[in-house]
Amino acid sequence: MRRTPLPRHLPTSTVTAAVLLVGAAAVPAATAATRPGGPSQRSPMYAVAELSARRIATGDLVAAAKWGTGEPVDDPAREERVLDSASERARKLGADPRLTRLVFRDQIEANKKVQRGLHRLWRDHPAEAPTDRPDLDEVREEIDHLDQSLVRAVADAAPYRRSVTFCRAALAISAGRVSRDENLDELHAAALDVALRSVCAAADGALRDGRA
Repeated sequence: MRRTPLPRHLPTSTVTAAVLLVGAAAVPAATAATRPGGPSQRSPMYAVAELSARRIATGDLVAAAKWGTGEPVDDPAREERVLDSASERARKLGADPRLTRLVFRDQIEANKKVQRGLHRLWRDHPAEAPTDRPDLDEVREEIDHLDQSLVRAVADAAPYRRSVTFCRAALAISAGRVSRDENLDELHAAALDVALRSVCAAADGALRDGRA
């Protein structure tokens, strides 16, 4: 996976989160334990949380790429392409494309939450604003690589969705471990909550009831 250089002079909280992006390669969900007897650090549910955190970290780079350009945070055309691609990958894996699309909608919203939060920070504290601008196309290429692994992880987490209670507990434990492991600040921890809010949707009936 090609690494995206981090912009220099990002605030400390940004560097802490963005380092997720250039850490170890995406967790290969196919090699993770699939036994839903309690989430281990290599479980599919942990992989979903970890990859989500790494995807959220790309929001730092997207925010820096857009900073000062007037380019809006929202990009409906790009978002729709991401959703369509994730749904199609899920279909090829024999996974639920509707659930995958719902999860990726949350992933997009989480990324935008980070972008907006950083833009507010930089407006209020100009000295903390980035002085270098990452190449947005390269960042998006990195996101696309993460998305491929994330679709697989969401698909492999299907056994956890047989019980809403277990699914939510496993997800909460995995998210908590990821937050601690990566030392997420308040903004990125809140974004992780957004990114994961529909992972258990199939278990809690949201898809069946038509709420997704």
